[in-house]
Formats: sequence, structure tokens, C-alpha cells
Amino acid sequence: MNIHIIGGGNLGVAIALGISKYTIGNQVVLTRRNAAAIAYLEEEGIKVSSDNTQDIEQADIIILTVKPYQVESVLQEIAPKIQQKTIASAVSGVSVETLSAAVGISHAIVRIMPNIAIQFGESATCIAFEGKDKEAAQKVISIFQQLGTAPVIEEKLMDAATVLGACGTAYALRYIRASMQAGIEIGFDSQTALAIAAQTAKGAARMLLEEKIHPEQLIDRVTTPQGCTIVGLNEMEHQGFSSSLIKGIKTSLQKIKE
Repeated sequence: MNIHIIGGGNLGVAIALGISKYTIGNQVVLTRRNAAAIAYLEEEGIKVSSDNTQDIEQADIIILTVKPYQVESVLQEIAPKIQQKTIASAVSGVSVETLSAAVGISHAIVRIMPNIAIQFGESATCIAFEGKDKEAAQKVISIFQQLGTAPVIEEKLMDAATVLGACGTAYALRYIRASMQAGIEIGFDSQTALAIAAQTAKGAARMLLEEKIHPEQLIDRVTTPQGCTIVGLNEMEHQGFSSSLIKGIKTSLQKIKE
């Protein structure tokens, strides 16, 4: 398919690279006003342009990765050039209804919320759409299933998906950073500590995804009576590890809804 991505920021670049590297046969155009800033992507087979409408008539899927305040002007710009397209919006807080009103009901509208790990084929991309657009949405789902996981959710949960799946990348990285810092305190150099912390987090996530069981069941495999793991866990909980993480996620969601 021909995939036209409008918005060459961090997320747009990550999506373009992920599609280019991990899907077969899809052609990608990525637009940014300052196209020179992403010209290096042409070495990856990604066509770069400063014109949002360039070759958009040939696009099978148009992906929006612009800022919320840019959506209206971008849609006004491309609307006269497109007919019966599938538009996948990664724009936080902009509803299917709003998007449909801007471009007309002839287009299929799908909301997506990937994270920047999509560049490495490891995104958790939540997807929402209306029933009338189910057939078109399946094409979007099939692409993002090749780039990690792609659960279909109710649109009312898209803000929550932004916090858990997109903001969640930063939360996970902050855990790894803290683990690395602790590793330095107990004797490792920074590079070794980071390598151990990152791989350990990756391995834990892989076990959960492969075995599809509750985290506590895996924790039970690591903890032994009077062992060093359980005392560490208990101290973390005493210091508010879980509660602070939960509160942070809920605070982020409140911010989105303001």
C-alpha cells in the first residue's frame, strides 16, 4: 500500500521507519514543512516532502501525526485533493466525529495511538473506529500488528491509551534509569548497569507477552522465602513504588482531559 504520513516529528519519523523496516511492500511518504530536517530518511527508502498534498491522491492510508492545533488547517489543505481515503489519526484528543466533520463522511476514520518504539517494531498501538469503517480499519490494524501489538479499544479509552501506551514509554525508561543508578551504587560501571537493567526489563516484558499470565505469577518464580528479592520488593512498596506509579499515570490522564 501507499502510506502518506503528515507530520515529520518524533512519532511520524518512528512510524515511517517502522513501516519501512518491518512491513513488506508498503511505500511511505513523510511530510514536514522543514523537509531538510528529515532528508536522511530517503536512505531508508522513505520519500520526504515539504508538501502535505504531494502524491496524496495515490495514498491508500493517510496517517496524521501533527499537533492537535494543526489538525484543522492540515485537513482543510488536503481535503480538496482526496476522495474515499482511510485516514488514521495519531493526534491526541481529536475524536472520530471531529475528524469526520472536517473531511466528510466519504472517508474512513481510524484513531491510532502508537508509541515511538514502533521504530523497532515494538509499539503498543491502540486502535479505535466506528462500525461503518470496520473494513478499512482492518487494513490499518494489519499494518500495526506487524509493528508490535494492536489492540482494538473503545474510542472513549483513547486518552487512557495515550497515557498507558505512549506516556508509558517514559515511565518504563525512568524505571530502567533508576535501576541503572542503583546498579552503579552497588558496584557496576554505568554501561554495564544499563545493559543489565535494560535487558532485564525486556526479558520480563517478553515473559508476560509470551505466557499471558499475571505479573505476580512470574514474581512468585523469582521470590523465595527470606530471600533478597522479597525484601527488596517490600522496601520498594513501603516507599510507595506502585502507588506513585499509579498516581503518576492518573495525573497524566487528568492533564489530557483538561
